[in-house]
Amino acid sequence: MTRASAFLDPRLSEYLVAHAQPRDPLLAELVAETHRLYPELDLQVSPDEGALLRMLVRLCGARRAIELGTFTGYSSICVAQGLAPGGRLLCCDVSAKWTAVARRYWELAGLTDRIELHLGPALRIVAGLPAEPRFDFAFVDAEKTEYIDYYEALVSRMAPGGLIAVDNTLGHGKVAGVGELDPRARLMRAFNDHVLADPRTQSVIVPIADGLTLVTVNG
Repeated sequence: MTRASAFLDPRLSEYLVAHAQPRDPLLAELVAETHRLYPELDLQVSPDEGALLRMLVRLCGARRAIELGTFTGYSSICVAQGLAPGGRLLCCDVSAKWTAVARRYWELAGLTDRIELHLGPALRIVAGLPAEPRFDFAFVDAEKTEYIDYYEALVSRMAPGGLIAVDNTLGHGKVAGVGELDPRARLMRAFNDHVLADPRTQSVIVPIADGLTLVTVNG
């Protein structure tokens, strides 16, 4: 996704992308290659969302992070760049083909020592992780039918005050009645309501890209 948001006038969206810092030529190459390889797929975070993820990871001082849904690696690079010294990112994805691109760009970005890739269903991978140490940051951008399950699996594995960022939670505005409510939007609406009702966490939906829900886990 090269635009900041489908909700905005394209001129404003392009302006936001152009002013997201730092601008990284390697990430621009990754966007171009991903578009060449998978022109029919819109699974990549926008440049401004990537910049926000990097900043959020830095602000919370994360040393241990997890990503559910890696695709060709754009968001994982942003998260890994934001980690504190000695930090590690665990990436989960089902596709060896997509993540082969990610692996190559991790190496070009000098991040292979910070990123560990697990191939397979995200829920199975998370369920197999030890209870400790807990995660400081999590990014969710995987199978939408499992968002509530991802959330429940992660909340108990987050450090107190840990931050979970969940992508695509506005469903192109359809969650709020902007357009016809389709099955995917119904899933996102159910997820948003589930998070809102959870006393263990605090949350806000940021209208960047297709909606990014930020969830902090109570101490």
